[in-house]
Amino acid sequence: MSTSRSGATRTLRQGGKAFGHRNYRLFFTGQAISVVGTWMQQVAQGWLVLELTNDPIYLGLVSAIAFSPVLVLGLFGGLVADALPKRQTLMATQAIQMLLAFVLFGLAVTHNVQVWHILVLAGLLGITNAVDMPTRQAFAVEMVGRDDVANAVALNSAMFNGARILGPALAGLAIGVFGIPIAFLLNGLSFLAVIAAYSLMRVDDLHLPPRRPRPGSIREVRQTLAEGLRYVRHTPVVLLATVMVGTVSTFGMNFGVIVPAMARDVLHTDATGYGFLMAATGIGSLTASLGIAFGGRPRAALISIGAVILGAGLVVAAAIGVFWLALPVMAVVGFGAVSMAATANTTIQMAVPDELRGRVISVYTTVFVGSTPLGGLIVGSIASRFGVHASLFVGGIACVIAGGLGILWMRRIRADEASVRRERAAELAAERAAEGAAAN
Repeated sequence: MSTSRSGATRTLRQGGKAFGHRNYRLFFTGQAISVVGTWMQQVAQGWLVLELTNDPIYLGLVSAIAFSPVLVLGLFGGLVADALPKRQTLMATQAIQMLLAFVLFGLAVTHNVQVWHILVLAGLLGITNAVDMPTRQAFAVEMVGRDDVANAVALNSAMFNGARILGPALAGLAIGVFGIPIAFLLNGLSFLAVIAAYSLMRVDDLHLPPRRPRPGSIREVRQTLAEGLRYVRHTPVVLLATVMVGTVSTFGMNFGVIVPAMARDVLHTDATGYGFLMAATGIGSLTASLGIAFGGRPRAALISIGAVILGAGLVVAAAIGVFWLALPVMAVVGFGAVSMAATANTTIQMAVPDELRGRVISVYTTVFVGSTPLGGLIVGSIASRFGVHASLFVGGIACVIAGGLGILWMRRIRADEASVRRERAAELAAERAAEGAAAN
């Protein structure tokens, strides 16, 4: 009994290593509050767009415009992440996003909001995310150091997905009682928590890498960006993670785009039911995140396995027309999505050298988030023309195929690594034999 208890204690201690750092505790607390607000706004905005347009293609269009700047500017965001102090950069991006939330609240509460307002604000949010996302990802190692960065990434994912449960559920209830604008107001206020957290951090406790000189010409900018791209291209496991995330994000991770239409037109529920559908995906996502956080360093093979689970869940969801049956299926979808994405993130974080971290992470975030515009339009267009069921089915099959090919690719990488190890062992043995012969 004592052995099992001590084993459980070690597991808990390992799963919360990053909390040993004061700066990370501040970050986690502030970010948790802010992400709840973000999920509340996402649910409210999706329902508002559907009310204004009555066409799911606009859900895809909003998503496309929100994430297109990341596709165009994401690599430059990584350049900013490596060149500027990350904490101050994040405070600036969060302040801008807070302002955008308050503008949307003002438009909605005065009943002046139109679809084009939402599209413009989504585009401005995307521009700030092009800098915020790679900077925030790269900031993790500065808060906790390389030894605890894998745990920090997993805990970040757990926090994000815990908010994914609470935020949509709160949004559904709040919209039902107070109306849509309240979600935008609460999101704006939630940014105060994360800005305060960054302000209270101890700069002396940060694990700051050597500051790179800022590029002074267009040629130097190109060379700096190319350095990060070359690393991704020539590091097989990082390339696998990036390609898998891009493919699955395009076809499967956009399920959130059509969930409002699925809730209203297929499951015949309201905004509260929509919020609980999104919360169900959050339960599955949180389960996957905690499994990664407390299970030690995840295996890269989980990237492809997660894609298969996600795809299978979407295929099953395409055949469901009953609300209470859809809830556990959406939990499976969330589990697969985060198993893939969090493992890919951790794999890259552990592989990349500090001096390239911002640029390599920006490649990952550009592919991950930048694939959303294309995927959102594909998913929204299929749902608009052929129905929600067809959209879910096509996305699910694409993810299953991508995951299967990823499993084969991972086996090839492992085989190549084993071959290299054998060659090195043979060379070392030959050198030792030659040294022995010379000594005799």
